[in-house]
Amino acid sequence: DIDHLNLRVQKELVEWLNWLKADIGFDGWRFDFAKGYSADVAKIYIDRSEPSFAVAEIWTSLAYGGDGKPNLNQDQHRQELVNWVDKVGGKGPATTFDFTTKGILNVAVEGELWRLRGTDGKAPGMIGWWPAKAVTFVDNHDTGSTQHMWPFPSDRVMQGYAYILTHPGTPCIFYDHFFDWGLKEEIDRLVSVRTRHGIHSESKLQIIEADADLYLAETDGKVIVKLGPRYDVGNLIPGGFKVAAHGNDYAVW
Repeated sequence: DIDHLNLRVQKELVEWLNWLKADIGFDGWRFDFAKGYSADVAKIYIDRSEPSFAVAEIWTSLAYGGDGKPNLNQDQHRQELVNWVDKVGGKGPATTFDFTTKGILNVAVEGELWRLRGTDGKAPGMIGWWPAKAVTFVDNHDTGSTQHMWPFPSDRVMQGYAYILTHPGTPCIFYDHFFDWGLKEEIDRLVSVRTRHGIHSESKLQIIEADADLYLAETDGKVIVKLGPRYDVGNLIPGGFKVAAHGNDYAVW
């Protein structure tokens, strides 16, 4: 165990971080198991090493109902993520992985896409509150890969990427999906759509429809994404939009 309150420990870790920056060329940090130490400690490391980007893994359980599925309201869960960023410094480089969005997406793509519109009409994860500080993801080395601790439904992974790569927040692509699953070209196509149209972490999201079999949303008035098996949505797509990417139960205009 590391005693992060020990001043010598803090000093030596800061020196190490600055060495990684100056000599090796790293410019961002990932704070593993960030709930294991206080945000005040993380603030010390960030303030004294000044990375261009920092992201924390704060993985806590969502609120679940009697049916074993997440409650519609996950405000307490995403508030915890927001609180961490607030304490570390909201104007600085600190962000957190959006575990709220991950948990809701896991279930939503299984025929419950209505979950992707919160009670306030916005995205139900951290991206609905503070997208600039939310790092969205479909799976990571803990949830997916060999550990399978909370994996995304494997046959619907591309729906997950269609969501995070067309939405606000900072999307994070899982190595396994990109290199080992044969999804590189499909993911690349979505990345190019995001890049070409300048979709960014603070882009404006408008949710057009959120039913069991259809989720439809527009970002910055430039990109529209559809998730779900419902095929006939032509009447909901404004004129001038053309399909730029599509796959199993998703399409992007």
